[in-house]
Amino acid sequence: GLSSNGTVVAVGDNEYGQCNVDGWTNIIQVAAGLYHTVGLKSNGTVLAVGYNDHGECNVGSWTNIIQVATGGYHTVGVKSNGTVVTIGDNDHGQCDVGGWTGIVQVAAGWYHTVGTKSNGTVVASGANWWDMCSVSGWTNIIQVSAGLGHTVGLKWDGTVIAVGANWWGECRV
Repeated sequence: GLSSNGTVVAVGDNEYGQCNVDGWTNIIQVAAGLYHTVGLKSNGTVLAVGYNDHGECNVGSWTNIIQVATGGYHTVGVKSNGTVVTIGDNDHGQCDVGGWTGIVQVAAGWYHTVGTKSNGTVVASGANWWDMCSVSGWTNIIQVSAGLGHTVGLKWDGTVIAVGANWWGECRV
């Protein structure tokens, strides 16, 4: 949880130290992956704790970040210039965002990454087992979210669109 004073609190499974956020200050956003926690500081730098077998916590050199997201074993950051940085597990191409530009917001699923562009279109990379990366035709999107096997987009007019696995009705919008 992000407190109004910029500190962070965490509870739950702490097997990998993912709840060790005591002492974090000046945080403006937090994101939680499977076993890691990431915090975005007001100065555009990033902190991370927890499981790091894929390097998902190696964000200490990141600067000029305006938003972060976490997947199962990867971490994503939007830079102030609209490009995206990623680190961690890339077994399914979820970190293949090198050519992305004009990004204003990102979301990370288990094995995929999704980005909202400033023109309202969406890009995605990674596993597409249930068509969760099938977003190339989306327009007028202001925000995306990514789950285990699905992707959801919020349109400018307040309507919602979704693709991917629909095991429990998560794509019935």
